[in-house]
Amino acid sequence: MAAVPPGLFRLPWGSLHCPTAWQYKKQMIQWVHLGMQVRSEEDFNLLTKLLPALGLHGRDLEDYGTYKLQSFLPSVAALDVVVRKTPHEQVDLELTISDPDTAIEIVKKMGLRIIGDHSGVEPTNSSRSFGVLLPGGTKVSVTGIRTGVYGFGPRGTQGNLNGKRKKFALVVSRFNSFIVERLLSGAVDALMNCGADRKNSIQVVRVPGAFEIPSAARTLAETGKYDAVICLGCLLRGDTAHYDVIVNEVTRGIGQSAQETGVPHAFGVLTCETLEQAIDRAGLKMGNKGFEAALAAVEMANLKRAISHQPSAVRESKTSVGRPSLRSAQGRLKTVVDQAKTKSKSRVRPLSSSTKRKS
Repeated sequence: MAAVPPGLFRLPWGSLHCPTAWQYKKQMIQWVHLGMQVRSEEDFNLLTKLLPALGLHGRDLEDYGTYKLQSFLPSVAALDVVVRKTPHEQVDLELTISDPDTAIEIVKKMGLRIIGDHSGVEPTNSSRSFGVLLPGGTKVSVTGIRTGVYGFGPRGTQGNLNGKRKKFALVVSRFNSFIVERLLSGAVDALMNCGADRKNSIQVVRVPGAFEIPSAARTLAETGKYDAVICLGCLLRGDTAHYDVIVNEVTRGIGQSAQETGVPHAFGVLTCETLEQAIDRAGLKMGNKGFEAALAAVEMANLKRAISHQPSAVRESKTSVGRPSLRSAQGRLKTVVDQAKTKSKSRVRPLSSSTKRKS
């Protein structure tokens, strides 16, 4: 019989619907890295070009002599374990994506061979699936969901997880450092996974406690050097009301700094009842909240850039029907005030020297 690892508690048989014999309260797997092996180097080169074209963010190529690899980060990832009840052709990689019509055009432009295009070529169908056969024999199955059809809403504008050529400031509290340092490690790891340069793109600023985080975050945001600010700290409830006061002020201060400076702020401050809760959220069974805050910062930095690059609906030029477009109320008021000042100045004339002598 397998021994129960120290520090873990065995749950009663049948307490969870799972085919394994033992259930443990603490999560053993901290992260999962999924990999696939292509059938030739030519297929590798083509696939590493196809995946970024479909929207996956690729990291730097790693060459180890006997093999080489490249990692890709999708915006949303899931592992599906599938068993086919009917005969089905085996493939090397299965992808489920949005916007399959654009994806298949990308595949065609790359000159890759499409082996099947069915399940809804017509735009009225909610999905479309097709296969791609690479020259070396690697097979890729692609299933796409059309947005806006049969209950799938529009995708809208959103940020991605590309951290290249962006700068991030991390404000880190020294109080409860044995927890906060784990949050910092997770945040830096997330930024590097997104393509940020640790030496030139990540600035760590340490403050005494969580109460000082908003002030430092605002100072960094006002410099205009950073695309996002990540706030990391840990607050544990004590016997007095001090915890509630600090939590409210830190939350308000970080939110106010983000709103008034226009720089995205990621909230990575733990507010826990017990030390065990904080440990679980610093890399154990509840994940690493520093890692999650860094991903949110990267996405919000890209979302801000995407929104700022959208064309404005209010233009100073004339509309298509020949009428001037509407301006803001503040702009109209400023024009009226300027015109009034100009008229008042024109009416008041300085007295001439002869007029002054007569008086």
